[in-house]
Amino acid sequence: MRAFKGCFSSKKLVKERGCENFITLASETPFTVNEIEALYDLFKKLSSTLIDDGLIHKEEFQLALFRDSNKQNLFADRVFDLFDVKRNGVIEFGEFVRSLSIFHPNASAADKVTFAFRLYDLRGTGYIEHEELKDMVLAVLRESDMMLNDEVIEAIVDKTMAEADLNGDGKIDIEEWKKFVLKSPSLMKNMTLPSLKELTISFPSFVLNTEVPDSGLDKSYVKDTKASSSSPMRG
Repeated sequence: MRAFKGCFSSKKLVKERGCENFITLASETPFTVNEIEALYDLFKKLSSTLIDDGLIHKEEFQLALFRDSNKQNLFADRVFDLFDVKRNGVIEFGEFVRSLSIFHPNASAADKVTFAFRLYDLRGTGYIEHEELKDMVLAVLRESDMMLNDEVIEAIVDKTMAEADLNGDGKIDIEEWKKFVLKSPSLMKNMTLPSLKELTISFPSFVLNTEVPDSGLDKSYVKDTKASSSSPMRG
């Protein structure tokens, strides 16, 4: 194994850059130290794309996903917000690793279900409401280059709400979500990346299938599944 490097070689930089020791992160996540080293290589590249400060800014996040730092995407915004645990507008390495750990094959199913629920809970109210679901459907369709008329989109949203909103109060709570996922396990298939050693970029595959050139890692990883018109959350 290579010697610790970069921000991990200096206590001062650890404090300034928000970096953490590989061994600490490995003890708190399903990743091995070697996998965390590979993630650090990726993190260094992403965090120096526009501003070389050891932090991933939203524009760098968008650039990695779309090759365009100005492109707006609801999925990208939501994932960035969930990765930015400290809510300070940037992603530190510890946040990067801990958030990605949810997509590890050995991460708990409960953590994956909760993360997916939070992704759709756009307003952070603890519920997925009709308009939030519709916004996500529209975002999926745009990135999948699918054109559906308003009537079809409303039908998709209404069907999903009818299936998931068990008590009929017009919103999906976490317990209803868990039951919905249990009936439709395919909803969670994109919550697991089968091999971290093979990834080029570790952002959830439900955002966008992409790669960062010359990352030093293998180019193959699980491809995203295009959105199905049968349900916005069935990948």
